[in-house]
Amino acid sequence: MIQRNDTMLTSYNTIQSNAAAETTERRSRFIASIARAEREEDAVNFINALKKEHWNASHNVYAYILKEGSTARFSDDGEPQGTAGIPVLEVLKKEELTDVVMVVTRYFGGVLLGAGGLVRAYSKAAKAAVDAAGRIDVSLCKTVHITTDYTLHAKAQSAVYANGGKIADTEFAENVRITAFVRHDKVRTFTAQITDETSGRAVIELGGDVWV
Repeated sequence: MIQRNDTMLTSYNTIQSNAAAETTERRSRFIASIARAEREEDAVNFINALKKEHWNASHNVYAYILKEGSTARFSDDGEPQGTAGIPVLEVLKKEELTDVVMVVTRYFGGVLLGAGGLVRAYSKAAKAAVDAAGRIDVSLCKTVHITTDYTLHAKAQSAVYANGGKIADTEFAENVRITAFVRHDKVRTFTAQITDETSGRAVIELGGDVWV
């Protein structure tokens, strides 16, 4: 296990979608499967599912990085120490990914690869899966509720977008009520802007934190 020092984490990169990629190295097949995991339980369940699916594989190497507990773990699953799990973990770290789990399944092809060959093969497979999954940015945001009259709706909406926020819901009743997510480091600027542009007529309520 590797403990990471990012207790002040306010943003991170993760994969856009679950994915898998297959590579071949001197007749050995390497199938890399990657998924999002926000809890250790999620990561362990994914690993166990892949081990069950590929029960007859030579090795099911894994690595994962979670923001929960600032934790990273890996396993060589019987490969020579340092030739499998660590290379997979290093790919995740180099790509600066968090809340991800990867399993690289190897079906032995009859040709020994040696330590250097194993490191290259596992790294290549892991990178292929990361590329297939794509990347997204996730930020710690504050939930913000804005209530305005209809004439100020467009200005309130523009203020959200101008500060990199995301509108989650808009209710049209006697007034307009917008629910938005604004990054923590933008909340003060956003509040000042919307107050100024609406001459203080917009009512702003701050809610809880959410990762977006």
